Amino acid sequence: MAELGLTDTVGMLRLPGVRPRYSSAGLGWEHLYLSAQKEQSYRARFDPAPTHLLILHLSGPVTVRRGEGSAARSRTVPAGGLFLQPVGRELSVELGGPLETVHAYLTDQALREANEGRPVQLSEELGSTDPLAEQLMIALDVAVRRWEPSARTYVDHLTGMLAAQLARRHAARPAKRGPVRSGLSDRQLTAVRDLIGERLAEPLPIADLATAASLSVSQFTRQFRASTGQSPHQYVLRLRLEHASRLLRTGSAPIGQVAIACGFSHQEHLTRVMRARLGTTPAVVRREG
Repeated sequence: MAELGLTDTVGMLRLPGVRPRYSSAGLGWEHLYLSAQKEQSYRARFDPAPTHLLILHLSGPVTVRRGEGSAARSRTVPAGGLFLQPVGRELSVELGGPLETVHAYLTDQALREANEGRPVQLSEELGSTDPLAEQLMIALDVAVRRWEPSARTYVDHLTGMLAAQLARRHAARPAKRGPVRSGLSDRQLTAVRDLIGERLAEPLPIADLATAASLSVSQFTRQFRASTGQSPHQYVLRLRLEHASRLLRTGSAPIGQVAIACGFSHQEHLTRVMRARLGTTPAVVRREG
């Protein structure tokens, strides 16, 4: 599937008063386009979009007016407030002042996968609050600003969690859930572990792991955690650190080369993750070998 990009948005990011600071363009994200920007006052009307739009207000309060005529709604939205626009609907909006935002444009396929393949109809929201959705948006924003190719599994996990939260908390009608299995079968888990072992040095999208288990992303993520007690990202990261530690203890390859061979972007990336997760550094592991 092609990367989601600017052409998949509602056109809001092309307004003269909207100045994007950075985005996920070029990172290969297939189900989410993320953009952070500074916005000035505007009034505009947008055609139906092919993606769901979730906006997190980073500053405020600011007055936002949505809709036209008797159907119009106006609200003063504080920092942390959310604006939600479902896929396929026209949008009329007026921003009453300067604002810093993070926009998440999410595919309908991601919403469906979060609801066991069933369609999800989201509600139109103005100024709602959702601490979990806010934290997921912030985590995705940080992932863009500090992008490492090895974080691909982590970003896919965050995207799935955001889609699931929207389906659970922000659906116009309650999202229906299918029967939940307790975990992966031995065959599925073996197939997933084999794939991770083969591609430990590469960016590894969760979709590829789910395909190995013949499951949707949402089903796989839930059943994988039930089987291992960890998210796919945590599990892959643990295996990468274990492999790096073995190479450092038993080999003489430069630390930077070990980092690349274990799926880290560079030596500093391995050092940062090892210090945070294991409380040590590659140099210490090698010395104590």
